[in-house]
Amino acid sequence: MDRGIKPETLKNELAGKYFLDVRRVGDRDTSAEQLAGAHWKNPEQLADWADNLPQDREIVLYCVRGGAVSNSVVDALQSRGLNARFIEGGIEGWKAAGGAVVGK
Repeated sequence: MDRGIKPETLKNELAGKYFLDVRRVGDRDTSAEQLAGAHWKNPEQLADWADNLPQDREIVLYCVRGGAVSNSVVDALQSRGLNARFIEGGIEGWKAAGGAVVGK
């Protein structure tokens, strides 16, 4: 199963995705932007919310730059049998590729 998705690819495949913002609390609090329709979940509390995610949709998650947080969350979700990938480069990579963001 793929772990990541390139922002350029995602821009053409937005329909039907469940977007998950897994930026750490401090990173999210200092940002005014998110992907439209994204659901924020604290990555440090993954065990509390992972079982409530949709089983029948592709989950696309992001942190700030697509590093350690995204990798650990995608591993945990895939190990639970969820169809999850992270945006390569995180929200910063998404914006650099011309991806749209909205105020939160």
